Amino acid sequence: MAELQAKRGQQEQASQAQAQADAEGQKQALMRKILTPEARERLQNVKLVRPDFAAQIEVQLLQLAQTGRVPIPISDELLKQLLEQIQNQQTKRDISIRRV
Repeated sequence: MAELQAKRGQQEQASQAQAQADAEGQKQALMRKILTPEARERLQNVKLVRPDFAAQIEVQLLQLAQTGRVPIPISDELLKQLLEQIQNQQTKRDISIRRV
């Protein structure tokens, strides 16, 4: 009985992993359509340094492209501008060190 439950759990995990891989593949295909090669390269560089920020950017780029608010393909210069705007919108962290 426990073996059947374990196999069923493994099958569910495998199907979830497959679904995530399919979704990631579709997202990458869309990104190839809406970004120029230079812009894709810049986004990959951002992803290496700040993966959470890059994921947020990807979602926003897809939304902007789907609503038609940006020209397709998005050039490297436009991506730079979008990155600057989004970076400026995020709150800056003030770090202060108080010595006691």
